Amino acid sequence: MTFKIFSPLEQFEILPIIPIQLGSLDFSITNEVVILLVIFFLLTSLFYFSVKESDSTLYIIPHRWQIIIEGMFNMILSMIGDNIASKRGQLFFPLVFTIFCFILSLNLVGLVPYSFTLTSHLIVTFAIALFIFIGINIVCVKTHGMEFFSLFLPGGTSFILALLLVPIELISFVFKPISLSIRLFANMMAGHTLLKVIAGFAWSLAGCTGILFFVHYVPILILIPLFGLELGVALIQAFVFSILTCIYLNDSINLH
Repeated sequence: MTFKIFSPLEQFEILPIIPIQLGSLDFSITNEVVILLVIFFLLTSLFYFSVKESDSTLYIIPHRWQIIIEGMFNMILSMIGDNIASKRGQLFFPLVFTIFCFILSLNLVGLVPYSFTLTSHLIVTFAIALFIFIGINIVCVKTHGMEFFSLFLPGGTSFILALLLVPIELISFVFKPISLSIRLFANMMAGHTLLKVIAGFAWSLAGCTGILFFVHYVPILILIPLFGLELGVALIQAFVFSILTCIYLNDSINLH
């Protein structure tokens, strides 16, 4: 019996499920689109079943889904209070809460066998980070006007020191969405690649005879704690993405 060895990076390929070609434009429904629709359905269902159908309010005696929602609600509210030093911080609760739920859903769905991890693609994480970054800057300009440029030059800085600080602050400012996206992309891709490599190694040993067949149980046992670790990484990365969004919001609201 022969086994075909697949590359561990094949799990990140975007594959067309329903090809739709209009001239030079490609509107194909891919596995990426399917996962987005699945996540939309899951999140909508979660929030729908957490409230009463009659008046869309929470239950007095919460059930398990409502407990999950309330736990995330309190965590995000606490995160905003700790990282945004302004009474206006709570106005951005819907944004931060949506970001956390969306990133967490993308990460968790990717752990399901034969699914697809959208956050393992840099273009996806960069697009999310870039739109958040643009929105934060719009908030900053609407709040402070031309004082927005004080982000690059702290008050009381001498001219000579400004020649050094302005380029450094400008580079740091531009790299915010890049670092935000690369952090999420790299962690998710590395973890899923490691799981695939070990699973492929176990599958290869399972096709052998003799003592090598029994050795394949070792990488399988290793996969169990690694899967738990990857689950923790999925939760932590969603939390880190959200908390960095709060920090960037704080800088845009309060400047230096």
